[in-house]
Amino acid sequence: VQLVESGGGLVQPGGSLRLSCAASGLTLDYYSIAWFRQAPGKEREGVSCIGPNDRTTRYADSVKGRFTISRDNAKNTVYLQMNNLKPEDAAVYYCATTRRVLVLRLWSSFDQYEYWGQGTQVTVSS
Repeated sequence: VQLVESGGGLVQPGGSLRLSCAASGLTLDYYSIAWFRQAPGKEREGVSCIGPNDRTTRYADSVKGRFTISRDNAKNTVYLQMNNLKPEDAAVYYCATTRRVLVLRLWSSFDQYEYWGQGTQVTVSS
């Protein structure tokens, strides 16, 4: 299983980015996918999660109303649309998945996922 993130970069506060997470070795449609982020000196935190067949989504309170997670099954890719970015959103963003059935109340716990991408850097600065 391989997850590859892309789409990070430098953006001004208030700007937008769309991150992509392309998978190989498993069909993402059947599994829960999450986005995490980690800023320097901080713990990795859950940002968003989408369940199998897109029936369930979860967001961290800090990104609700600004970020949207979605999936393109034909491309076996999950996206994170990030709008109205703030300096505190700056971090390395990772996608993660698990072959196990995800316990939704634990979606933001990084130990629920066994497959991780290498991360993509998001910098928010004027």
